[in-house]
Amino acid sequence: MKEYNVAIVGATGAVGEEMRRVLEQRKFPVKKLKLLASARSAGRRLTFKRMGVTVEELAEDSFKGIDIALFSAGGAISKKFASHAVKAGAIVIDNSSAFRMDKEVPLVVPEVNPDDVGAHNGIIANPNCSTIQMVVVLKPLYNRSRIKRIVVSTYQAVSGTGKNAIEELLTQSKKVLSGENKVKADVYPHQIAFNVLPHIDIFLKNDYTKEEMKMVNETRKIMGDSEIGISATCVRVPILISHAEAVNIETEKKITSAEAKKILKNAPGIEVIDEPEKYAYPTPIFAAGKDACYVGRIREDESIKNGLNLWIVSDNLRKGAALNAVQIAEVLIERKLL
Repeated sequence: MKEYNVAIVGATGAVGEEMRRVLEQRKFPVKKLKLLASARSAGRRLTFKRMGVTVEELAEDSFKGIDIALFSAGGAISKKFASHAVKAGAIVIDNSSAFRMDKEVPLVVPEVNPDDVGAHNGIIANPNCSTIQMVVVLKPLYNRSRIKRIVVSTYQAVSGTGKNAIEELLTQSKKVLSGENKVKADVYPHQIAFNVLPHIDIFLKNDYTKEEMKMVNETRKIMGDSEIGISATCVRVPILISHAEAVNIETEKKITSAEAKKILKNAPGIEVIDEPEKYAYPTPIFAAGKDACYVGRIREDESIKNGLNLWIVSDNLRKGAALNAVQIAEVLIERKLL
């Protein structure tokens, strides 16, 4: 099997570290792994396949000989360095929001729109974590009957913000449990421990947040349907890993809950956990560290003719970021596009 030189940009971040683990766990054909990060992380030694790899400082000339560059260091870094990677001959799979809505850049979830990978000009965008898990579950239902409208409320883990947010939640939780009434909030505008914040990313002129509009615009692009009505409310909750979503859809034709369960059980990347009598439904703790998108609480919306409610949970660092990026690279290899 042919092997490839792979670079991870943002290698010491939460998603970058998960990318390294996923590459190893899936036995991706890596010939050489290059780990790139900021100057303050340069020199660190990380493990890959039981070998030590030294983190290097990211620079414009870091991509010589690289076949695949997995970016997860934020939009500003992607905008600055992705073009240099492409010029050096690499295909960039970017986890930031920098290129997602660019008409020249495919936005890909392999279970949903793998054919789009071939339309790239050197850059393929990885969607937002909350969008990924939703479209993986909704696409098989959409294939049965077009979805007219989606109403989604998310319950998103602090790891979506990064390592600093994880540390803030842990620190605040310890202080609250020790009896402190007030704790310091640096990452978020309010205390996140034992609290929920109906606010992810910046507020826009329409009073929705950027995260909410990402779900709207990215879902339409990935599904190839600009007419889907979508309303999102994104909430940060005090858990470490895995995002959960309460999703309500309205379809053109009736899909019963029994039919929906059958469709989803046979769809790729999905596991159905839905036995209410046994209190069986997916939870963030259960999904953490796993690859699938889990769905439960599948039931018909009794307030409208063709409505369904679903509860979707997935590890935001894996399927919501690292795993999806690696799967895109696997599709490129399978289709001989590398």
